[in-house]
Amino acid sequence: MASVGRYLKKHIEALVKDVGIEAACELTGKSKATLGRYYSDYPEHEDRFMPVDAVAALEEAASYPHVTAALAELKGITLHFDESRRNSKSEGGVNSDVIALSQRFGMLMAEYHQSIEDGIISANEAKRLLKETLALQKVLIDMKLHLEEEQV
Repeated sequence: MASVGRYLKKHIEALVKDVGIEAACELTGKSKATLGRYYSDYPEHEDRFMPVDAVAALEEAASYPHVTAALAELKGITLHFDESRRNSKSEGGVNSDVIALSQRFGMLMAEYHQSIEDGIISANEAKRLLKETLALQKVLIDMKLHLEEEQV
């Protein structure tokens, strides 16, 4: 079996065990045997992988997005795990998003101005800038979701 396949199967197993086998069966509508085949390293199951809808259902219930993180790592992508669940609707709409966006951008610019005063951005200043950038990114994602929702 290819190393990528083994790597994914290891993370599928971690996901199922995180949720619990009984709960995983209930959430996916799959039997214990079927779920076991998805992470089995036996040669006869090497080409069997969990469907993406089952992964999504399990990751919603899991404490960590095991398979999504594994896929991101395989492509060299870094994820920032935010424990706030994005599957629930956020309050407000596009108008409140625009207000939050301008506030967050103002905070980022203030932080940048303070950091660059001496001409050098220290490690702590870079961490604060990164924190503000991530907060700004969250607002943009909320705005994108609201715009997609209004488009339908």
